[in-house]
Amino acid sequence: MNKTAHTIYLSILVTIVFISLITLIYTGLSYYGLSLEDRVYHPDNAKLKPSGFFGHGFGIIGSLFMILGVSSYMMRKRYRFLSRLGLVKHWLEFHIFLCTLGPILVLFHTAFKFGGLVAISFWSMVAVFLSGIIGRFIYLQIPHTIDGHELSLNEVREMKTDVAQIIRNAYSLDEDTYRILADSVKRKVDIYNKSTFIRYTRNYFNDLKSVRTVKSALRRSTLPKGEKKVILSLIKDDLKLNEKIERLDTMQNLFKYWHVVHSPFALVMLIIMAIHVAVTIVFGYRWIF
Repeated sequence: MNKTAHTIYLSILVTIVFISLITLIYTGLSYYGLSLEDRVYHPDNAKLKPSGFFGHGFGIIGSLFMILGVSSYMMRKRYRFLSRLGLVKHWLEFHIFLCTLGPILVLFHTAFKFGGLVAISFWSMVAVFLSGIIGRFIYLQIPHTIDGHELSLNEVREMKTDVAQIIRNAYSLDEDTYRILADSVKRKVDIYNKSTFIRYTRNYFNDLKSVRTVKSALRRSTLPKGEKKVILSLIKDDLKLNEKIERLDTMQNLFKYWHVVHSPFALVMLIIMAIHVAVTIVFGYRWIF
């Protein structure tokens, strides 16, 4: 999948989630805004209540989406024969899509009424969803190969090049501009602050300052506009790589801890969901079957 196709693919997934959410809110706002007692008299009660035609369907389809999203991604990572069917990161994106749309449908299945054992499953689902957002953020901070496998610290360091020297060899730079560019990509080591958060924050603002300095230096140079853009892009990429190298170990440890939190909530959600489905079948709720 090339970059354009990948962008279209992601845009379609996001659009489906957005349109589904807007449609559900628009069609059911008058019903969900009522108290539980008043909903009985609403003309759409028979359709939108948890056991109604649409309400029940939301629960079934949403649950299937989550089960499919979790199982397909786990199988893609575990079974080698599936490695030919797309990159891991594309499966992860589809996993995120299904596990975002699924909880939305389940939320409307509940008609915003939570109680009993199902409430544990629902709030576990919420915890899984929110932790998934955090996990996605951590995942993006860890460099990966094109097929989605994590890079080790040594592999990332091997990607590091002397970008300032490369720019100097490729473009006609005066000595002052070269010195500014070389200084901008040097990581300033903070030996006084042991706090990881303070160090990362300070480096973030230092990088912003470096980018502004480079922009100012390039404005004063006589290079063509296109070459200035390329140089600035190279500097920004190098600064981002510096950031990833510095926090790689921290992010990999966080990702391990994240799994410890994310997986149990997902397991609790699926177990109680299975109990809930079994109980509804026993009590004769068959939907369209």
